Amino acid sequence: MPADVDDLDDLDPDDTRPVSEQLTSLLRAAILTRKFEPGDKLPSQPALAQRYGVARETVKRSLEPLQSERLIISRQGSGAYVRAQTQKPVGLRPHIEAAFEREDVTIDFAGFSGETLNNTIAEILDKVRAGRLTPQTLAVRILLSDTNVPLALPRRSDIEEDDPAVRKRSGRITRRAVEGIVEAVAELEDLGLLNSTKAEVRVHSASPLFKLYIINGEEAFFGFYPVLKHTVTIDKKPVPIFDPMGKDAALFHFSVADDSGLPGKSYVEEAQTWFNSVWDTISREYAE
Repeated sequence: MPADVDDLDDLDPDDTRPVSEQLTSLLRAAILTRKFEPGDKLPSQPALAQRYGVARETVKRSLEPLQSERLIISRQGSGAYVRAQTQKPVGLRPHIEAAFEREDVTIDFAGFSGETLNNTIAEILDKVRAGRLTPQTLAVRILLSDTNVPLALPRRSDIEEDDPAVRKRSGRITRRAVEGIVEAVAELEDLGLLNSTKAEVRVHSASPLFKLYIINGEEAFFGFYPVLKHTVTIDKKPVPIFDPMGKDAALFHFSVADDSGLPGKSYVEEAQTWFNSVWDTISREYAE
């Protein structure tokens, strides 16, 4: 079945990335959210070029990352199709909210900045303040890449040397997210809404390539960060960087209660073992 080009969103005029990268993101989102179903034929390159007012070569470039990610397959003389084995990503928020129906809640996160976790947990903690969710304890552990030291990602795409300004930019993003989580969690105990809370943050020197959430030791959510080249503004100047893009990461769900024959229980246990091992060995206290 051919996918309809009109089902795609418009380009964001405030997005500073090249049009080909923006189009890649739009197509990726349409595939991962099942707007374009497995087996669907993508809109043709001429149709996409006309829809967005760009050259056909721009459209061609936008499809290359999707092929590398094994989201689409090209058939000579026929066009590009969504791979049949593409899985639908999982929404994180409903699962975390369900976890807060327990008396004791634990959340372990490993990844880049923690922005998604901050945005997700903020809405849920509002329900705790309103008395709609009533856990008694909450423990959050956050394991991040240390932007105070040189990392492979994010980095400038035009030079090989480390640029502290790029890391400083990432550090500001991380600091906003981390402070938001830590302060919101502590407030619940200060207000007497929970018996005890703890929010700990540690960092390590490995580059951020994926994100991992472990909820109550029973569910794990995993997603790869696509590495994209785009331009950001630093000190009022455009700077091209390679960036791990959390907003484009599709999460996949594993549960100890999964009885479908998939390795849910083993995955959650191994994910927890990995998290604990990094937390207890090569991580160190987060310094703002």
